[in-house]
Amino acid sequence: MVDRRGIPLAIRQSAANVHDSKMLEATVDAIPAVKGRRGRPRQRPVKLHADKGYDYPRCRQALRQRGIRPRIARKGIESRERLGLGRHRWVVERTLAWLNRFRRLTVRYERRADIHQAFLSLACALICWKFVQQGEFC
Repeated sequence: MVDRRGIPLAIRQSAANVHDSKMLEATVDAIPAVKGRRGRPRQRPVKLHADKGYDYPRCRQALRQRGIRPRIARKGIESRERLGLGRHRWVVERTLAWLNRFRRLTVRYERRADIHQAFLSLACALICWKFVQQGEFC
């Protein structure tokens, strides 16, 4: 899960045969609290844009229970362009391309999931560090 600029917020890995929509709740719950602001820190985004792969009632219900407005394209009813998800989707695709620059993640050499998760977290930390260096993080 990334924010609107492409900064990784939460990472969850699963087996290759697990559908992305099944990992939605775990990924949303993994977003850390925003620190440095007064009052109660916000842990979840206000709204979430997703493609047609997440068009299930359980996904919409899970997001609403967490106080998040779902902006999910519907299968067979709405196109990406009509809902405006195309302009949001490229940010996610760009972040995935940044992660694929790390060859260790492109081809998984590790058998242990914890080692692969560590390299994935390190790659996301490096992506965040580039945003900090450019002054775009604030």
